[in-house]
Amino acid sequence: MDAGIQNHTEHFVHDISNPNAQGLCPEMLEVAEEACRAGDFDLAVEIYSSQLADLHQPDRGLCLRKADALARAGRIGDALDSYRVAANIQRLLPDELGLLVESIARTIRGKELSDPKTETIVNGRQTSHDSKTSGRSNNGCTGADRDGSEEDECLDLFSCKLCKCLLSEPTTLECGHTFCKRCLEDTEAKECSSCHSQINKTHGENRIHGFNGVNVVLSSLLDKWFESESKSRRLWLEADGMWKKHDLANALEKFNKAVEIAPSICRLLGRRAELHMEMRNFSQAIQDADSVCRLKPQCPKAHYTKAKALSAAGRAEEALQQYFYCVALKPGWSVVKLEAQKVLGELFSSVFEEDGLSAPLPSRQSGPSSRLKPSSLVNSLPPSFGAPGCSKDASASMSKSSGGSESTSSGSSSLAIPKPDGLFENPKSRTAVLSALPVPSTLKRKGSGELSPAPPCKLHRPADCPSSSAALRVFPGVRQVPMDLLDSGDLECSLCMRLFYEPVTTPCGHTFCLKCLERCMDHNPNCPLCKENLSEYLASRGYSKTFLMEEVLQRYLAEELAERKKVHEEEMKELSNLNQEVPIFICTMAFPTIPCPLHVFEPRYRLMIRRSMETGTKQFGMCIADDVKGFADYGCMLEVKDVKFFPDGRSVVDTVGAARFKVLSHGQRDGYHTAKIDYLEDRKVEGEELAELVKLHDSVYDQATAWFTSLRDNMKSQILSHFGHLPVKDPDPQGNPNGPAWCWWLLAVLPLENRAQLTILAMTSLKDRLIAIRRVLIFVTRKRPR
Repeated sequence: MDAGIQNHTEHFVHDISNPNAQGLCPEMLEVAEEACRAGDFDLAVEIYSSQLADLHQPDRGLCLRKADALARAGRIGDALDSYRVAANIQRLLPDELGLLVESIARTIRGKELSDPKTETIVNGRQTSHDSKTSGRSNNGCTGADRDGSEEDECLDLFSCKLCKCLLSEPTTLECGHTFCKRCLEDTEAKECSSCHSQINKTHGENRIHGFNGVNVVLSSLLDKWFESESKSRRLWLEADGMWKKHDLANALEKFNKAVEIAPSICRLLGRRAELHMEMRNFSQAIQDADSVCRLKPQCPKAHYTKAKALSAAGRAEEALQQYFYCVALKPGWSVVKLEAQKVLGELFSSVFEEDGLSAPLPSRQSGPSSRLKPSSLVNSLPPSFGAPGCSKDASASMSKSSGGSESTSSGSSSLAIPKPDGLFENPKSRTAVLSALPVPSTLKRKGSGELSPAPPCKLHRPADCPSSSAALRVFPGVRQVPMDLLDSGDLECSLCMRLFYEPVTTPCGHTFCLKCLERCMDHNPNCPLCKENLSEYLASRGYSKTFLMEEVLQRYLAEELAERKKVHEEEMKELSNLNQEVPIFICTMAFPTIPCPLHVFEPRYRLMIRRSMETGTKQFGMCIADDVKGFADYGCMLEVKDVKFFPDGRSVVDTVGAARFKVLSHGQRDGYHTAKIDYLEDRKVEGEELAELVKLHDSVYDQATAWFTSLRDNMKSQILSHFGHLPVKDPDPQGNPNGPAWCWWLLAVLPLENRAQLTILAMTSLKDRLIAIRRVLIFVTRKRPR
């Protein structure tokens, strides 16, 4: 049993008109309500029928309770009898017909659509029809769309997630997602509907609304790959603009041209149908709506459009059929369900007004033959509903005895219901009500009791679908790029002239490889093509990949992209080799274990630092300048600990010294220096040499401590703020290949020229280094003013 219907009844029980009426038993009514809650609707029907039989006059609330129980039991024909009695007492309200509408829709959903859950498979995930959407543009969407009642549907790669149509003037946000430019402007979007990141509006040329410029590459590709649809979409948007200005005639002319170019776009046809309705061209609106239903037979929105057109044309019975299909396909669409209840209530009322039935009501002595049962009403019921006045078992036995009237259209069978004899006193009473119900696929109404074979009147299903359940599954990839129009040259970066790799789109709408754009921004904060200032974009350092471009490359140029990726990885592997080609920063002296903060502003060093981070090495060499060779033959590797970027592209890099090296050969790469190096390590000694080394080590350390202690307080404070405290003495002077850390600390703070420091840095004998430091200490101690 449908949980939605059960919950509805638990919260809405019709009040008894006269609770104190003779023959009414409150205890039995409670039992009936309990039976409904337990799902035993047949028992509830029997109790309500017994209670009604004991009353002199039918109670309206009791009739409605019985009708609801019959509807929930699937006995729609019998339920209509009870609703008819209640309507004859007092006009039915829309809220009182909710269960009837749900029951009819549930039967259609279970029998005609062959899918009780009406769920759609979208991109490999299962989604329910009652989920809601938000943030949609009005470009091609109706008010029902904005209420969140539009069906979940699978969008292909080239559809805008806001308007669900082909991207028109595609605009890529900083987060990398792409939408129609007009959709962003019309919805005044403040965040991306895909990733919910905030939209930072820019203020460049031709961007009065603050959104990014049109993606130049994507726009040209869409015009090339989907020429007809792209032209049609532009005409469609022009028509929408005229419609907003109430220029309906010219808007219709634009719509006609758009449909002529692309006649199978459902949303376009639906939009033109709405314009026809506003212009009161109801017949044309119905034609467009019917075309939408044929193109998308199990789309709730398509049937909703047709229902509105039929309703506007005054064809309420046909509109009700479409409303039933909407509720069947999308049970959670409350707006449509309420419309169906209103139309159904009006049809119930019109039956009695047209038939001239006023107050006479059937008494409790009346037999079943006195009830109004025209054959045309029986014929208009789907076979799953059963004949009025018959139980479920009786309906089943009747279907078995109806040999020769079976049909297997659309992969399912429909059974003709035989005409009951002697029960037709008024052939018009329920015709208007039941004619609105979906017709069995083998039957067609001709008169009050005539049965005749007819083409199926169910929802249209694609010819290649073996069953209706398959038709409900929506798969991605509706639009496919024509292979004869696919050219890798259309997807090349204008900077490196190679296939896009990690494509990013600037606010001005131009697309480049991520690495190419970063290198250009190192030199100039302007777009390489249009020269628009991108300082704000540089400051945010977003550089998010353009997802649509990336997906196009992966889907249609997979081999070329794999080759491009291979080249990139080889370049990164080459850059990460810290022996063959080490990047060299020419600036100052650096020593092992000693911090060396750097202010990076030159474009070549911006690139060098970025590459050292991207390769994962986070290291580069530091050398002092040389007038002849460009940089010295010895240096120290620096390890990056942290990088802080400024809005203008400059950065402060916190590094610390690592290993020493000797330059074997000099080179260059992309503007910065490189070198082939050999790492230096101190030679180890043993025996008496080791004992002498330890004694010398301790002596020089004590001498260094005495020198630092003797310095003025302000000088000591400066040294401590830049280099920290003097490291402790190492118990094993040869424990580190580069020697004791305190030696390098002392060498960094001693007042020596770079060339003198470089000479000591290049030494591979700890003894020689200690002797050199001792000489410097003696020299600076003697020169210090007393």
